Amino acid sequence: MSIHPDHGHNPGTDPDTPLGTRTGIGTTPASADDSAGAPTSDPVGAPTSDPTGDDTLDLRVDDLVALLAAGQPSPPVAEGHDLPTDGRLDGDLLDSVASWAPADTRFGSFRLVPVRLERDLSLLTRWMNDPAVAAFWELAGPDTVTADHVRAQLEGDGRSVPCLGLLDSTPMSYFEIYRADLDPLARAYPAHPHDTGVHLLLGGVADRGRGVGTALLRAVADLVLDHRPRCTRVVAEPDIRNTPSVSAFLSAGFRYAAEVDLPDKRAALMIRDRALRHVL
Repeated sequence: MSIHPDHGHNPGTDPDTPLGTRTGIGTTPASADDSAGAPTSDPVGAPTSDPTGDDTLDLRVDDLVALLAAGQPSPPVAEGHDLPTDGRLDGDLLDSVASWAPADTRFGSFRLVPVRLERDLSLLTRWMNDPAVAAFWELAGPDTVTADHVRAQLEGDGRSVPCLGLLDSTPMSYFEIYRADLDPLARAYPAHPHDTGVHLLLGGVADRGRGVGTALLRAVADLVLDHRPRCTRVVAEPDIRNTPSVSAFLSAGFRYAAEVDLPDKRAALMIRDRALRHVL
C-alpha cells in the first residue's frame, strides 16, 4: 500500500483520486516537508485581485452561503458540553478525532484512526517511498524522515492530527486533519474561525482510479461537519495543475473558491460549506 497528500498528483495514476494535497502544517518541520510552515513578514500567497472579476463569483457564493446559514439553527452541541471561549471543544483543538464514529461509503465502512508511530511507522514509510507519493509529499527516505514529520504533529499543540484511514478495518490511506484557521494556510485566504483542513494520501495502487478518493473526501468532510459543531467549512488546497485532484474535490461536494499562492505551489482553494452540505 502507499499514501498520497493532495499536494500534487501523478498524472499516470488515479484520474479522480487526489494523490496529495498538503501545505505546511504549523507543526510540520520545514526541513522534513516544505517551507509552508515558516512565517514570513508579509502575508503568504494572498489571493491576487482579479481585474477581470473572476473572483466575483466566489464572493457571491460566500454571500449565498451566509444567507443560507443565517436561516438555519446553530449546529447542536453535545449535551453536557459548553462551548469554551479559547477555540477548543471537548478539551482539544479538533474535537477528539479518535472518538469520531465510522462512516459508510460505497467501498465499505470507513474510519479515521490517529497514528501511533510504534504501530504504523513501517507502513507509513513504505507509502512515503512510493515514487508517486514521494513526488508530492517529499518524505521519501529512511523511517526517521516519516517519523519526524508525524512526530511533529503528535507532539505539537493539537492543531493537526495524523490519521490512518481504514476501510473495513484495513489501513489504506493517510489523512491529516488540521485547523486551517491556525495554520500558515490562513495567511493565503480569508479564513473563518474553526475552518478545518484535509490532506489525503491513498496507499495501494488498487485503490486508485476507481473513485475511492472522491468517496473518502466526502466521508471525511461529513465526519468533520458531524463532529465539529463550530466548523462551518472544510478546506483543501490541491496544486492548481492537478486537475484530477481538483475534480475529485468537486465530485465530493467541494467548490472551487480561488487560486492562492503558497510557498511550494499555486493551489486551488477548495471549500465544502456546511450550509451547502446537502446541495453539492
